[in-house]
Parts: sequence; C-alpha cells; structure tokens
Amino acid sequence: MSSIFDCGDEAQLLAGMRHARQAIGRGELIVMPTDTVYGVAADAFWPGGLTIVLPAQPSLVWDLGETRGTVAVRMPEGRVALELLAETGPLAVSSANLTGQAAAISAFDAEKMLGDSVAVYLADGMSRDGVASTIVDATSLVRPPADSDAGRVRILRDGAISREQLEEVLGDLLEPAPEPDSAAPAPRQDGDS
Repeated sequence: MSSIFDCGDEAQLLAGMRHARQAIGRGELIVMPTDTVYGVAADAFWPGGLTIVLPAQPSLVWDLGETRGTVAVRMPEGRVALELLAETGPLAVSSANLTGQAAAISAFDAEKMLGDSVAVYLADGMSRDGVASTIVDATSLVRPPADSDAGRVRILRDGAISREQLEEVLGDLLEPAPEPDSAAPAPRQDGDS
C-alpha cells in the first residue's frame, strides 16, 4: 500500500525520506516534487564507470574550459564520493594526474603528482580496478546531426563499462562498432619475425 508524507511537517519529512530511500533501494518507484512539477523517480541504470556527454544547458555557469557546448556527467558508485556529493551537490571532477601521466589509483599516487596544489586528499585504499570510465557521446539524441548516425550514442573511450553492457541497455541506439581497418597490418602470431 502506498503512503503519502506531508513534507511540510518535519516529522513526516524525515519519515518520508527514509521510506523513499528504502523504496528506491528495493527498485520501486516514488513520486517527488521537483522545481517545476511532481516527477516519478527510480534508481537509474547508471553504473559508476560510465561518463555521458550531453549538451550543456545555458544555465550552466561553471567554467569547464572549451567544451563545444557539451558537459560530461558521471555518477560514481564509491562510498566516499557519494557521501561527499550528498554534502556538496554536483562537482566538476577530472582524473587526478598530470597531463601525459597515468591516472592516480590511490590518494598517495595523486599526492606524488599534485603535491601541495591540492588542499585535501581523501584516501580510501586503491581504486577498485584502475580502469577509467567509458565515455559515450549522447548529444545526437538531443541534437541529431544530419548524417546517418542521427540519434545514436557513440563510444568515445572504452573503459569500465563494455560495449556489450551498453548494447544490452541501448540496443539499436548504440552506434555500430567500427569495422576493423583493412589497411592495418595483421597482428603478429607466435613465430613471426
């Protein structure tokens, strides 16, 4: 049986938030107010290792450098990241490394490269697998180009989420894998010189 909680009442707000978190954790739907209308909310299919490039809204005021009108968004899975995001809201994040060097897989690796240029290092052991996120370009779903791949998602960087995992969710919305380059030399076999 569904429950309605009056969020104008502090006691009901706390109880409602607890029930909403539990329902989402069970894979159920909730209804919540947004800044415009009420919306149906659910736990999204969005693994931590996936970065999605989308058109930036004009209201985005962060200086992210030259992005050609796009923004890359990612929802991490890690406990520390989620707790920090709950405190701060959205953050602009890049991999912790100097240009041309491998991304840090521990806070200590990052500290070796970045030193005192960073105010706080949050250490939580070694990164799970050291594999960067997969980056996909979904801008054509919002602003379709005139070419044949209009309305398709394109993989920009292979990473933690495989093409097969993306195909399971996106189906025909995922741009086909590129054909192997016939001009490229064949891989060497044992015994080749």
